[in-house]
Amino acid sequence: MAGISTKTVHDIFQNMEYGPSSTSTATAQSWLEKHSRILGLFIDGKFSSPADRQTQDVTDSKAAVVCSTVCAKDEDVASAASSAARGFKTWSDLSCYQRAKVLLKLAGVVQRHSQCVSELCELSQSSTSPAVLVRLAQYYASWAQLRDTLMPEWIPQGVVAVAVSDDCSVYFLMLKVLPALAMGNAVIVVPGKTTTLPALLLAQLFMEAGLPAGVLNVVTGSEASLAAKVAQNSQVNHLTYSGSQQTGEALAKAVAGWGVPMSFSLSLSSVCPFIIFDSADLDSAVDGVIELAFKKKRDFQWVLCVQESVLDSVVARLKLRMTGMKCVALATETDRNLIDAAVQETQQQGGTLIQSCSPVSTGGLYPPTILCGLAPSCEAVISPPPGPVLPLISFRSSAEGVTLGNHSPHGQAASIWTEDLTLALESAKSLCVGSVWVNCHSVMDPALPFCGRRESGNCTDGGREGLYQFLRPSHSPSFPRSSPSSINYADFGSAASKFVIPEGFDPSSVPRFYSQYLGGQLRKADSGCSRSVLAPGGAVLAHCPDGGRKDVRNAVEAAIKVQPGWMKKSPAARSQALYSLADSLDKRRQDLAVSIRTQTGIPLDEAEKEVELSISRLSDWAARCDKEQAGTPFPPQSGTALSTPEALGVLGVILPNSKPLLSLVSLLGAAIAMGNAVVMVPSEKYPLPALEFIQVLQASDIPGGLVSIITGGRDQLTHSLANHSVIQSIWYWGSKEGCQFLQYSCVSPLKHLWLHCEEEEEKEAGQNWTSSNPSLQEELWRKAVVWKSIWIPTA
Repeated sequence: MAGISTKTVHDIFQNMEYGPSSTSTATAQSWLEKHSRILGLFIDGKFSSPADRQTQDVTDSKAAVVCSTVCAKDEDVASAASSAARGFKTWSDLSCYQRAKVLLKLAGVVQRHSQCVSELCELSQSSTSPAVLVRLAQYYASWAQLRDTLMPEWIPQGVVAVAVSDDCSVYFLMLKVLPALAMGNAVIVVPGKTTTLPALLLAQLFMEAGLPAGVLNVVTGSEASLAAKVAQNSQVNHLTYSGSQQTGEALAKAVAGWGVPMSFSLSLSSVCPFIIFDSADLDSAVDGVIELAFKKKRDFQWVLCVQESVLDSVVARLKLRMTGMKCVALATETDRNLIDAAVQETQQQGGTLIQSCSPVSTGGLYPPTILCGLAPSCEAVISPPPGPVLPLISFRSSAEGVTLGNHSPHGQAASIWTEDLTLALESAKSLCVGSVWVNCHSVMDPALPFCGRRESGNCTDGGREGLYQFLRPSHSPSFPRSSPSSINYADFGSAASKFVIPEGFDPSSVPRFYSQYLGGQLRKADSGCSRSVLAPGGAVLAHCPDGGRKDVRNAVEAAIKVQPGWMKKSPAARSQALYSLADSLDKRRQDLAVSIRTQTGIPLDEAEKEVELSISRLSDWAARCDKEQAGTPFPPQSGTALSTPEALGVLGVILPNSKPLLSLVSLLGAAIAMGNAVVMVPSEKYPLPALEFIQVLQASDIPGGLVSIITGGRDQLTHSLANHSVIQSIWYWGSKEGCQFLQYSCVSPLKHLWLHCEEEEEKEAGQNWTSSNPSLQEELWRKAVVWKSIWIPTA
């Protein structure tokens, strides 16, 4: 019969061609026609097209114009923020059940309109299945229901701005939007080019599901600064971003100093290892390579790592599978230039190519290509080119394979292939990534935390863990927004602090010259300089070292040596070390109390209470060490999933003025209990309690080098910590200018930031270190860990 293929099953398996796919977009086109193919902003529950606004075209994969969208101006941003603030009040006043009911209804609404959602995603080149969005809505509806039951001491942030880059998928956009709504926040979405149409449709579907007006707003535009303008609005309480690293860095710098907390998921720039061990099922592993490496749109860049003993077998299978594969469309002609440069580099290094067919110079197509024989230092391995190109490197031992897997500055995900369960679990634990897929790849489910390491992000999406970026402890006050200060970022912290020596000062009257604590030893500052420690009345109490960049470097070098071993210790062993620290503090309680009274001027009985609370706080952290266990989520697919907290690495902590001893042990206990090393900068105003605490550390079982205490100018040491690539996180109590500097500077390399402006906290009664509220310890604990999810499929 005419029109029916005569190919046999044998023919199909021989050429491995893709089957026909539906290309109809009639439903999506009908929806666009209803809006006259000009989509306005979505503000206060309805579409809005203000007069005199520019528009930008939305194009499909063939560069044909699909429709136009309105470009928001400053007054539109202000209108969206005001609407969100009103919507937040309405939405947060609803019960958990009422909010959950809306999200559950959304799941049904998306199912009914799944054809239109699917077609709009296809038109926008954002391949996200409606079934995945339904799963997201159902999952977060359950968390909306349980928020007050399981997280009673946490409250919503307020108005959350969600921004994504142009190449971000709808899945990653909604992985931000839905948990923010579930926790009771209002949301302003700033979509990218590929998510604009689906975001506007989903906003309309939210209204159909019963979401109050103003709770979800969508502002579109052509300006790269639009997301920054939204975040700079004083009614926005939090900014979260998902997408490419370049766009994220520009956004962070534009928002620095505006007083809005930021969290970033930079998965689209991540380079992930695909590791095939010699114990793998090679046919399944090669199938996995073909599935993910040559897709038109990938969420990550991949590097194929193959054990040498099976390299020839894997290459032979790849050649067989790639024979006859069709060329893949490139996003832009610029991609071809990058691919050509990678191919040329491979050939210059003596490498070889595996290609499904010969490249064509026109038409925007390129054949699936594997670059073989590359060195790990090759540019194509460090930063693979876009398009259907996969670098391949080999390794000898399993340990070397894990080392290569950690070679990238990113740490988003890894796919490992082996039939040896012990090797799989050991490798998964050793890889410095947020997600590990064993004998599979690209498994996404909202029940699993999705957490980037290093340059791949500083927040967690998905799972219970991902909800906390949209919450704050109920005991934590909300501070007024501020405007940026005029700062020379290059010179920040370079000016030496000035100390006024009181008239009639007698150097012989100073009772003590203190040393700082580096690598388990007492040391002077590398500069040889010292600074005066003043009493509340201005008298000189002592001298302490004036530390600087080289002292920070030495402290970090010591921490690098000891932190991996400390992290690998059993939780019980870390617990006993912390108990010994509490016992050592107990034995010197009187000395510490006198030091606090002398330094701060408070009565002795108050100082003794602070020491008593400090001993108790250390004991709390010792007890908590072996109580925080890994989770076992229940995703809908068959298989086993694990969610485990891990140490961040080396932390930098700039301590507050308030409660100088209690704040120190609270932060120190949280950091080292979870397996981190820490470089601490005592309060510039009240350093003596921290310097006295050094003797407590020396008399305990805490390994030398795990904790360093460096005194000196706060801004200078903050600058040194921010610019050290090994420091993974900075906890900061200090000036508004210091907070702004860290937000601007800690985007490359990216760091986890926890920032506190002491001036504002003093006005608003900020962090209460004496509080017994359980959310205080939980917040500290969550700031000290990152999450890893491990997925092991079963038949």
